[in-house]
Amino acid sequence: MALLPVLCYPDPRLHKRAKPVVKVDERIKAIVKDMAETMYDAPGVGLAATQVDIHEQIIVIDVSDEQNELMVFINPELVWASEEKKSWREGCLSVPEYYDEVDRPANIRVKAIDLHGKPFEIEADGLLAVCLQHEMDHLQGKVFVEYLSLLKRNRISLKMKKRAKELAEQR
Repeated sequence: MALLPVLCYPDPRLHKRAKPVVKVDERIKAIVKDMAETMYDAPGVGLAATQVDIHEQIIVIDVSDEQNELMVFINPELVWASEEKKSWREGCLSVPEYYDEVDRPANIRVKAIDLHGKPFEIEADGLLAVCLQHEMDHLQGKVFVEYLSLLKRNRISLKMKKRAKELAEQR
């Protein structure tokens, strides 16, 4: 297992659409293990393959308090979303140290494939629903800050570029 480098906004690779996984094989299982290790190390509650420059439809999530209930979603698809919306304060491993309110459907149903190649469906609300929608956005090339005003997005972009420059200078 290995920690993977996480792309930071406004990296253009974050806007690349992920392709469906054709077959759940050992390569995909290795990617999932590395993604999970990266997510837990960050620490985060979700990670999409796009964020680690792998453009395949893979998501890992663990919203448990103990961080011991890893969920894997391969080729996730939103099949239903409630009309009721809920606002959550979201953060992102690709936009470190920035949080803001985003309105999303309060309840959703997602179908996906598990790590054994078996299809499943899950209904979600609360943090799991938010996390699933957030990570599925990544697979479509969308970062949560795109729900914010242009002014906020520009400010965040400048902050992230400055942060990247400072980190590069420290090396």
